[in-house]
Amino acid sequence: MSATTPGGLITIAGKQVSRLGLGTMRLTGPGTWGWPEDRATAGQVLRDAVHVHGITHIDTADAYGPHTAESLIRATMHPYPPELLVATKVGMVRAAPDVWRPFGHPEYLRTAVDASLSRLKVERLELCYLHRVDPTVPLEDQAGELGALQLAGKIGHIGMSKVGVEQIRAAGKEITVAAVQNCLNRAEPDDPALDYCARMGIPYIPYRPLNAGALPAPAALTWLLDLAPHIAPIPGTSSPGHLRAIVRAVQ
Repeated sequence: MSATTPGGLITIAGKQVSRLGLGTMRLTGPGTWGWPEDRATAGQVLRDAVHVHGITHIDTADAYGPHTAESLIRATMHPYPPELLVATKVGMVRAAPDVWRPFGHPEYLRTAVDASLSRLKVERLELCYLHRVDPTVPLEDQAGELGALQLAGKIGHIGMSKVGVEQIRAAGKEITVAAVQNCLNRAEPDDPALDYCARMGIPYIPYRPLNAGALPAPAALTWLLDLAPHIAPIPGTSSPGHLRAIVRAVQ
């Protein structure tokens, strides 16, 4: 384990973790579809993140692959170090590369959570996000189902992804929102949910913090970390060398 914690510390889902996390969407094949071309290198990225660089927050989703990112995490990291938070997401289905569709029917969410438990080989998903709000299903039904799974012990904490303030408020009537994951970077810097989360004490997890590689890591990540203490970005990479550069950017 690294002697330093990248970006400092933050409490997410009841666990103190590194503010710099690692997103795993890039540890899949082209179009976020199938296995990566080089599974060994993808596994090295995960191992280096945790055991070399001290990253203790890994973000994934059942839709990445689909399913392959979760399976890679299990194959590479299980049994998980006690300090590691593996967060996943449900509520998105994939029909083909680069094709994504929200699907929030309660029966499907139940099935998806059980499948993620199995793939990750855990008894509880410590942090499980609703990946996207399905506009065809009442939000209270989607959040309520995750709340029921939390009461059943299958989910520890519940997050929301790509949501606005009103959606966070509406979900908050059914569950305690433990984290919000939205897009935020220097090229896309405006999200009203950022200030709302600060007021409500909700950790804010920016995805695409480097704008899909268009922004230099030092400036982009320093900007995010200096913006507010409740921000914990999750840059992704498929390269151990690029991961080293990302970590150096926040040290």
